[in-house]
Amino acid sequence: MKKVLIINGHPDKESLCHELAQSYKRGAEKSEADCKVINLIDLDFDPILRWGYRIKTELEPDLKMVQQEILAADHLVFVYPIWWGTYPALLKGFFDRTFLPSFAFKYREGSLLWDKLLKGKTARIITTMDAPKWYYRLIAKRPGITSVKKGVLEFCGVKPVKTTSFAPIKTADKSKLLVWIKKVEDLGKELS
Repeated sequence: MKKVLIINGHPDKESLCHELAQSYKRGAEKSEADCKVINLIDLDFDPILRWGYRIKTELEPDLKMVQQEILAADHLVFVYPIWWGTYPALLKGFFDRTFLPSFAFKYREGSLLWDKLLKGKTARIITTMDAPKWYYRLIAKRPGITSVKKGVLEFCGVKPVKTTSFAPIKTADKSKLLVWIKKVEDLGKELS
């Protein structure tokens, strides 16, 4: 049985992202996956990595729990809105505090190379935004997707990392939203 961990990075649990996370879960469960959703807003942690890696910051119990869930998962799903070209501060703080050396990666002594400690996992990134997708891809160059895909997940060995974006949200009517929600449920069924 495949183990799926869905991380909702939107701070509002009444958001479209929250509904998309639940929809992916419904689809994955139809494929008999063991599936869990974590809403970052429910976790108790300081999102600021105050001293970088110079001084170790002890992990709060919630972050220790999420690290164990990440290690146990076969497939990771990150759902978040694109705000100001990237993602909410809550999600950035989560990455800073959770994807740490010796957990997600490990630098080799005396080398610029590193070991990818999350190899064998796959991922899906699901984003929402108000800008048209063509503008975000061609003009903005997708910083809020590329940094998570390349700078976090693939850096730590997670591959492949597939992406799905829904936009523009602000002009989408109810029928369009329902189509998007159904599409995410189908992605969950495919476990992709």
